[in-house]
Parts: sequence; C-alpha cells; structure tokens
Amino acid sequence: MMYLQVAAGLVILLVCGELLVRGSVALAEQMGVSKLVIGFTVIAFGTSAPELVVCIQAALDGVPGIAFGNVIGSNIANVLLVVGVPALIYPIVCDAKSALRDSFIMITATLLFMVLAWTGTIQLWQGAILVGFLAVVVLRSYFRARREGDEGAEEALEEYEQNMPKSLPFSLLFVFMGLAGLILGSHLLVEGAEVIARVAGVSDEIIGLTLVALGTSLPELATSIIAAFRRHGDVAIGNVLGSNLFNITGIIGVTAIVEPMTAPAQILHFDLWVMLFVSLLMIPIFLSKKPIGRVLGGAFCVAYVAYVTAQFYGMSGVYAAPLN
Repeated sequence: MMYLQVAAGLVILLVCGELLVRGSVALAEQMGVSKLVIGFTVIAFGTSAPELVVCIQAALDGVPGIAFGNVIGSNIANVLLVVGVPALIYPIVCDAKSALRDSFIMITATLLFMVLAWTGTIQLWQGAILVGFLAVVVLRSYFRARREGDEGAEEALEEYEQNMPKSLPFSLLFVFMGLAGLILGSHLLVEGAEVIARVAGVSDEIIGLTLVALGTSLPELATSIIAAFRRHGDVAIGNVLGSNLFNITGIIGVTAIVEPMTAPAQILHFDLWVMLFVSLLMIPIFLSKKPIGRVLGGAFCVAYVAYVTAQFYGMSGVYAAPLN
C-alpha cells in the first residue's frame, strides 16, 4: 500500500505540475507578459513546483531529512543520470562557453548552500540569502538575454503553447487543479516515504536521497532523453545546470523561509560532498570542449547505481557521526 501511495503521489505531482505550468503560462500570455519574461519566471519556477511543495510538506511534517535528501539527491541524479542516460543514446555536444559560465554559477551556489548547511540549521534569514542569490542570477540572465538575444526561452514556451488552455476560465482551472494536485501529491509522497523508511529500517534522508529524489527528477530525465534523440545537447545540459541551481537556492531557500530545517549528520558529512564532487566533474568536461560520449555516460550511470547502493548498504553512514 505504501508503495502505491508513493507512486500515486509522484504521478499526481508530475501531472499537476504540468497543469500548473501550462495554466500559468496561458494566464501570463493572456495578460500580455513577454515571452522572455515567461521563460525566465513562469516556466522556470513552475517546473520546480513539485520539488518545492514536497520539501515544504516534509519540513512542516518534521522530516527535514526528506527535504534535504530530495534536493541533494536530485542534484546528484541530475548530473549522473540526466547527463549520463542521454549520452548513452547520442553524444552530447553543447556550447562550452555558456556551459562553463552556468557551471561556475551553480558551483558558487552549491558552496554557499554548504556553508549555510554546516551552521546546523538553515534559518529564515539564511533561506532569504539563498533566494536573493537566485534572484540576482535570474535578473542578470534575463538582462543578458534581452541584450544578446536568447532563443531558449521562446523554444521552451513554444512547447507549452501546443497544449495550453485558450480561455481565461480554463487557464484558471488549470492553475487551481495544479495547485490542489501538488498539495495532495506531496502529502501522499511524503507520508508514504516516511512509512517506507520505518518499515525498511532506514533513515528519512536515505529515502529522500534515493526514492523521492529520483521520482522528482523524472521530468528532467525525460526532457533530456527527448533532447538527445533530437540532437539538442544544449537542452540537456541547460536543464541540469538550471535545475540544480533552482534546487539549492530557490527550493531550499523558500522551504527554510516557511520552516527552518536542521541538516541531518549523514548529509553534512557525506552527501553534500558527493553533490559538490559531481558538480565539479562538469568543469573539466566543458573545458575539454569534447562531446560527452557513451563511455563517460555509462560511467556516470554506474556511479549513480554505486551511490544508491552505498545508501542502502550503510556505506554512507560511516560518515554520519560527527568528526572528532
């Protein structure tokens, strides 16, 4: 039953997250908002809504391990799986200059998040710092896109326009159904994940780092696989870098503003460092200016399987005790 509950929660989150984005995009267009603004705000924030609601629900339920695990596990899965699996299909080629710039921004945000997490509890003011960092990055990216031109936002918008409500009442209905579904789906997912953790005899953070994180990363994985078949490597890389930045600044930041969270010991001593390591892996890859091929993609996938195995066999728990 608990597995069905988690599966139902994930399905509801994915479907209703899509409804929310499409309804919000339609509303924005009907209000005359420019495509560039919609791409940088409505779509960017809307696609992260399922993860955000899950983290807030987990924090309010007193299981910050699921909230932290969801974000950190998603970032690890994004690099190792969302890059690795598409590379197995077709070598990923991207704009190295743009990817390097975005990678350094993501790593800076990662280091900021790690510093705040190591204070023990991420408080409201620390959450505000993370959200402020994200706001600065988004504004800079928006003004650069206006100045230099950016087709990415318009291409993303075109995808949603194909199946978008055309009238105001239906747009509002999409938004309402999306919000209601996100609340229901997050409740089912978090409650089911807590039960699975108790029955399996593992910590909440392990379930968050694996089951919940992988489930909420499925949209990014699907998008990147489609991009690989279409030979659009930039989409896959941009998807990963953007999602990781939003996770550790916007999602953790907003969640901490709603409900301060204490970082679990295992995550501080092991998983944070794994997240930093896999993020840093991208730098030499982009510096080489070579495609991400099947060998590297396969290595990434194997590394992710090894990481998940380490979680369930307790290897990561060696680092959970405070260092003397």
